[in-house]
Amino acid sequence: MQFHLNGFRAGDPNVSERPVGSETLPTFETLPAEVDVLIVGCGPAGLTLAAQLAAFPDIKTRIIDQKSGPLELGQADGIACRTIEMFHAFGFSERVLKESYWVNEVSFWKPDPERPENIVRHGRIQDVEDGLSEFPHVILNQARVHDFFLDVMRKAPTRLQPSYSRRLVDLQIGIGRAAEPGTSPHRATVQLERLDPGHEGEIEVVRAHYVVGCDGARSAVRKSLGRTLHGDSANQAWGVMDVLAVTDFPDVRLKALIQSAGEGSILIIPREGGYLIRIYVELDKLSQNERVANRNFGVEHLIAAAQRILHPYKFEVHEVAWWSVYEIGQRLCDKFDDVPAEEMGGRLPCVFIAGDACHTHSPKAGQGMNVSMQDSFNLGWKLAAVLQKRSGPELLHSYSSERQAIARELIDFDREWAKMLSAPLKSSASDSEGVDPKEVQAYFVRHGRYTAGTATRYAPSLLTGEPTHADLARGLPIGARFHSAPVVRLADAKPVQLGHVALADGRWRLFAFADRSDPAAPSSRLRGLCDFLATSPSSPVRRSRRAGDDVDAVIDLRAIVQQGHRDLKLETMPELLLPRKGRLGLRDYEKIFCPDLHAGQDIFDMRGIDRERGCLVIVRPDQYVAHVLPLDAHAALAAYFEGVLSDVQQGS
Repeated sequence: MQFHLNGFRAGDPNVSERPVGSETLPTFETLPAEVDVLIVGCGPAGLTLAAQLAAFPDIKTRIIDQKSGPLELGQADGIACRTIEMFHAFGFSERVLKESYWVNEVSFWKPDPERPENIVRHGRIQDVEDGLSEFPHVILNQARVHDFFLDVMRKAPTRLQPSYSRRLVDLQIGIGRAAEPGTSPHRATVQLERLDPGHEGEIEVVRAHYVVGCDGARSAVRKSLGRTLHGDSANQAWGVMDVLAVTDFPDVRLKALIQSAGEGSILIIPREGGYLIRIYVELDKLSQNERVANRNFGVEHLIAAAQRILHPYKFEVHEVAWWSVYEIGQRLCDKFDDVPAEEMGGRLPCVFIAGDACHTHSPKAGQGMNVSMQDSFNLGWKLAAVLQKRSGPELLHSYSSERQAIARELIDFDREWAKMLSAPLKSSASDSEGVDPKEVQAYFVRHGRYTAGTATRYAPSLLTGEPTHADLARGLPIGARFHSAPVVRLADAKPVQLGHVALADGRWRLFAFADRSDPAAPSSRLRGLCDFLATSPSSPVRRSRRAGDDVDAVIDLRAIVQQGHRDLKLETMPELLLPRKGRLGLRDYEKIFCPDLHAGQDIFDMRGIDRERGCLVIVRPDQYVAHVLPLDAHAALAAYFEGVLSDVQQGS
């Protein structure tokens, strides 16, 4: 963690400096008449977006919610490995890891072949494959995740806080087109009704550049766009409850899938704290067009079903912290913004939807909260780049196209997984009906990368390059998230994770993996790249910088050399890798890394980097690999960034 850049500061370094001239703290009791971004909904998607935009003091962001205050008890609890990677970019992964339950292994239970009325364990596997991420899969109350995001917002330069007790009653869009340069940037007008005591019924009108609906499955923002969720229901009722119970079931502190002979299935998810457990319980089939509310299920039905399925083990519930019933269904919106597909060539989006507002599914795969937060992590940096005029507004079209495709994959996966969990078991090896418990376990293993959140792969586009040089970095696929690995920082010999330099600050990363040659030599490809980026008129680093910007304000270059950290002289490295920054012109010593040879984890081997040629890996602000190029492909590097970054006044 770096701080003191613009002078010594005592106190908590996580509290960002306020911009000069903004000593007066903003008020969130009332809403301003005009904002850059209005976020509707304080769920996981909304708070992820708000926390990201709160880092930009020149962007006026507000987030509102119909509730009267922060969430106290959340429904979602599963946090995928990829999501923890994202949390690290926001600065609170350690807090999550400290409080959460770690899902290390999964057990599978089926009917005892000798006594089918009983259950018996038939498998136990590792939850996440080795090397998939430096972080585990964990379980933590959604409300705590909200707390952490709210803390990030409070400590950001804007000191952003939600404005609660607001209900969206109307949203009007002024259609602005790319061919109309005089169109007002405030294209959305929102009417909000206050619900707080003393202000009930008051109407606030807010005009916004952009509105983002993160307001759940019954999204008022989505309805204002005339969009609907399309899909179907499996006509299957399930219950879920968080309980404190006494049981002799041996795997109660493991994630466990239990399939009985005739009583259905349950999924046990241990919760944080050592005692609490969550149980998903299969209930009854529903008739066509029947809603789960018509059945009047009570928590006693859930407890009784769990007890029947767990037979012969005892299960005594002593306290129920929370419970609910739901019907399985998968629904998806055909587009995640306000622009009809046929008008994308001439119209720019200004209203977006994210999370449950545009995709809903069953909770048993643990993907809902995770995918929702990735939606807004994808959108946040794009909104910031456009509002800061570092990218053209056409960039915003990529949000719907990228995330809708990912949501469709989620829906397909969830439909198959939910179907397997609700299917009757095969009565014998020759029985063609039903599902074999071994098939369920195999499916879980086969889709482990998906449930870990690491299987997302963006297709080639303006933002994602073609895999022409993919062989240079075989372990860093283009379009996938940047897979971190251990390295040693040259300047101070500190072992670190390379991916952890990619913070949620809206910056691009260039990871330059050097070839075998001496990086200090005048002829080295790494030095040639640094010279191009520092001096060439076509350098994207120079073209994207405004006067007064630090050299890495938009594009952050990091070098990874092949030599050990004791075999190089820091002072001989290219000047661009030891840049002077900030008000005092202090030198940044954290740009150069070496393989962790002492631990035997050489990043060049782990990520399949071509040792003879090296390579350049371009990483988007949301941590996905945008392109892989040769170190000396300067023209291709410049051409890529010409497509995504605006040419602004060059810095000195």
